[in-house]
Amino acid sequence: MTFEGVVAEAQRLAAAPYAAPADDLPPALAALSYDGYRRIVFRPAEALRLGRNFSAQLFHRGFLQKKRVRLFVQSRGGAPRPVAYDQRLFDLGKDLAGQNFAPELGFAGFRLHYAFSDAPKNRPPGFQEEFLVFLGAAYFRLRGDGQEYGLSARGLAIGTGAPEGEEFPDFVAHWICEPEPEARTLTVLSLLDSPSVAGAYRFDIAPGDPSRMTVTVSLHPRRRLDKVGLAPLTSMFLHGESGPGARNAQPFDDFRPEVHDSDGLVVLTEADRLWRPLVNGRPAPQISAFRAAPLRGFGLMQRERSFAAYLDVEARHEARPGHWIEPLTDEKRPEMVAAGASTRPGAFADGAVQLFEIPSREEYMDNIVAAFVPAAPLEAGKPLRLAYQLTTVGAEPTEALPGTLARVVSTRVGSAERLRPTEPPNPQRRLYAIDFEGPNLPKDHDESVLAVVSASAGEMVEPVAGPVPQTGGWRIYVEWRPPAPLPPGDVILRAHLERDGRRISETWDAPA
Repeated sequence: MTFEGVVAEAQRLAAAPYAAPADDLPPALAALSYDGYRRIVFRPAEALRLGRNFSAQLFHRGFLQKKRVRLFVQSRGGAPRPVAYDQRLFDLGKDLAGQNFAPELGFAGFRLHYAFSDAPKNRPPGFQEEFLVFLGAAYFRLRGDGQEYGLSARGLAIGTGAPEGEEFPDFVAHWICEPEPEARTLTVLSLLDSPSVAGAYRFDIAPGDPSRMTVTVSLHPRRRLDKVGLAPLTSMFLHGESGPGARNAQPFDDFRPEVHDSDGLVVLTEADRLWRPLVNGRPAPQISAFRAAPLRGFGLMQRERSFAAYLDVEARHEARPGHWIEPLTDEKRPEMVAAGASTRPGAFADGAVQLFEIPSREEYMDNIVAAFVPAAPLEAGKPLRLAYQLTTVGAEPTEALPGTLARVVSTRVGSAERLRPTEPPNPQRRLYAIDFEGPNLPKDHDESVLAVVSASAGEMVEPVAGPVPQTGGWRIYVEWRPPAPLPPGDVILRAHLERDGRRISETWDAPA
């Protein structure tokens, strides 16, 4: 199977009415609890060997993983080989003792293991670690060397936040391409299907520090899609350094100072790089849009990298990756153009990065979605080609995010009455402390560095910018005085640093 072969399969599916997957999960598997499903363990000795450096392990169906996914190994220069279900591949656990399942049961997904370099972490030679999972709908999770799983990526988002509800496409088949014996990269071909669209995906995967995936996509809509999210990311944000989050949100009774897999969104356009701290605690879900024409990149980041910020020994939130999405044009993919698989034009040329934030009190719930939504709808029968690179991000600065702008590393909010009391006191006044770090910031106080601030409503009062000797960064202090009455929804506050009239930091963009 080739990528163009998967494209042809997607075209065939899109030309026919959608056929929902069979509801044929055996009752014993459908009735499993969360713990019962976790007791099903793949036997590592049965892993699919993929050259010297890779292997694959399989996921059993059951509990929430009800749908069958067809799996193949695409041999080098040969025909694809179906991966057949055999329950002897698994230790089924005590809940399924004595049960027998037919070969037609199939699998729910798979995970890839890789032999990272053994020198830095004293690994035994050839030791392989899990680094990529395809499981559930069109979700996949990628981590770099030394990182823990955190946020997820998705093949496609349809109708996120729409009143009629969201549609979740499925990866219905995967072809794992057998690599050369000593290869350090691997390719997976995938077929996506849903009531609205079929799609072909090629994932060119290079694990490491960081891990990278080049994703090439061909989408074939069955109907007009007014709102589709390209390169979507899904994460969890419960509470962070700025307190409970939204205006009037209930505080969290938690020994941990912060709980999140991501703490902000970065959007890079031709004109600016923007940082939006994530928010929880609104009374209802909210969508925020950030115009990009064209988009140069976006990502959900975990910028807080200190254990002391989380104090969670097991979750290790400080080791969760960020994901950075960079659109790839035809000029950056000449090998695909030569193969007749043009990756654009236009997929990321005009639209907006949309951020969907869902109020949540549970940390097992992914309540954050970010994706690029094209300005133009997808029309039935008109394929859309696109390509992008997904890179895992740890500590910043990083080569993955281009440019020399200083980055926002923290946002802290408190009553302005504590440091700037008024008579009579006004509890609505808020003081913001915004910290920036970057190698190009002045090391000492510099009168030419200015805080540039604005608010969509109310006043930003007495902004002050100065160095923070303890960190080597700079801080903006600014007071926000809200209007009376407060407008519904968020008030958007903005701030950045300028030096001699030139922008030297990304733009902090936060709701009040």
